[in-house]
Amino acid sequence: MNGSSERLTVLIGDDEPMIRDVVREVLEAEPDFDVVAVAGDAEEAIRLAERHRPAVAILDVRMPCGGGLHAAREIRRRSPRTRIVAFSAYGDPAVVEDMRCVGVTEYLVKGVPNADLVAAVRRLATAG
Repeated sequence: MNGSSERLTVLIGDDEPMIRDVVREVLEAEPDFDVVAVAGDAEEAIRLAERHRPAVAILDVRMPCGGGLHAAREIRRRSPRTRIVAFSAYGDPAVVEDMRCVGVTEYLVKGVPNADLVAAVRRLATAG
């Protein structure tokens, strides 16, 4: 990463503890990533994003308290520099389009190779 020691900050929002733990492990294995917050529902993700202002938020599309769409919309409003990866067990085209409409440019289906998740986070964190 361009030779600087700046770390890429990430928030993880998913209602499944096992998913949160695995995603956290994958990201923390990267030397330039720092998971700054982990949330179990949309409202917690919004609060934590506002507090920590991460470079990237990974949001489960279907989580309690409004889901990923609600969280993405609010995070984009309250922390406009935070980029969002939608993370879902489903590749529903209507949901993908809804997420794009609130500014989500990366949509990954759970089960993608870890390298794809890391690449998506890095792409977003380093994008203008």
